Amino acid sequence: MLKNKGHSSKKDNLAVNAVALQDHILHDLQLRNLSVADHSKTQVQKKENKSLKRDTKAIIDTGLKKTTQCPKLEDSEKEYVLDPKPPPLTLAQKLGLIGPPPPPLSSDEWEKVKQRSLLQGDSVQPCPICKEEFELRPQVLLSCSHVFHKACLQAFEKFTNKKTCPLCRKNQYQTRVIHDGARLFRIKCVTRIQAYWRGCVVRKWYRNLRKTVPPTDAKLRKKFFEKKTQDWKPA
Repeated sequence: MLKNKGHSSKKDNLAVNAVALQDHILHDLQLRNLSVADHSKTQVQKKENKSLKRDTKAIIDTGLKKTTQCPKLEDSEKEYVLDPKPPPLTLAQKLGLIGPPPPPLSSDEWEKVKQRSLLQGDSVQPCPICKEEFELRPQVLLSCSHVFHKACLQAFEKFTNKKTCPLCRKNQYQTRVIHDGARLFRIKCVTRIQAYWRGCVVRKWYRNLRKTVPPTDAKLRKKFFEKKTQDWKPA
């Protein structure tokens, strides 16, 4: 009898472990844990929209202009983490069959990841997914120090149906919104504008110089003084 009880308990443990592993795989393949496609926020927005529709009232247009506050530049360039909370533990992780997800990175750890990305020059190079420059579009930094467009990463996560880095294939990465690409693009634009303006100023200065200073070459010098005599008119 004791042997039968021990055998049945082993079978029960195997069944529980198998169910726990299947549940973990299903949770891993679901879209709800993706960093960019956050369905909980969309559900909250839908509830808010429904409540707003119920509470809507007629508004009389007085014709007066309302002052709209523009967003500050500091707020638009503020970096923030997209997935601050780790996903809940599955049954397999609670039983110790699979390791738990890594804890959220601290600000110092994110700074090290960002410095590694800057040394690699990821923001200078185009996005690895769409092969286009980052410019002023939203940009995300992964915990594996790789950088992508936010929209490109969102499309890649929906296509693969899981969180894996498109370059290093790291699973369950953490994401942070950065603005290094936009900062570098602004610097590039300012440099181009300054180069164009300086070129215009130098060309204008050179044209005035050719009109006033005679050249050193004999033929050009002769033509310079001939033109001066032709343009000269007696008073």
